Amino acid sequence: MKMKPTTPPPANRSKPSVLKELRVIPGVGERIAEVLWNLGIRSVAGLRDENPEALYERFCQLLGRKADRCLLYVFRCAVNFASHEDCDPELLKWWNWKDGVAGMTKKSQKAKVTCT
Repeated sequence: MKMKPTTPPPANRSKPSVLKELRVIPGVGERIAEVLWNLGIRSVAGLRDENPEALYERFCQLLGRKADRCLLYVFRCAVNFASHEDCDPELLKWWNWKDGVAGMTKKSQKAKVTCT
């Protein structure tokens, strides 16, 4: 598994450096790293305790239309990854953060309990 940085990076980092760091997040490739950059995220640590739904809504506003809902699931996974040191490996898969009958899947509902 890729390691996440534990300290915030300096503010003057280059865009390629930031995008490379963001790609350590499970489910985040080049395009989603660019999306996070456009939302003002400059490090993995910058996602800690962010609201994934608010990030998704902000991106939809920038886009001028609704984005694919899978992006929200990736944001949920990314915020979880950034906010917890050790997680159930199943919670590092964006598809386990999909909406379910009661919100998200049972695994992701227990994220705060299973991640330390």
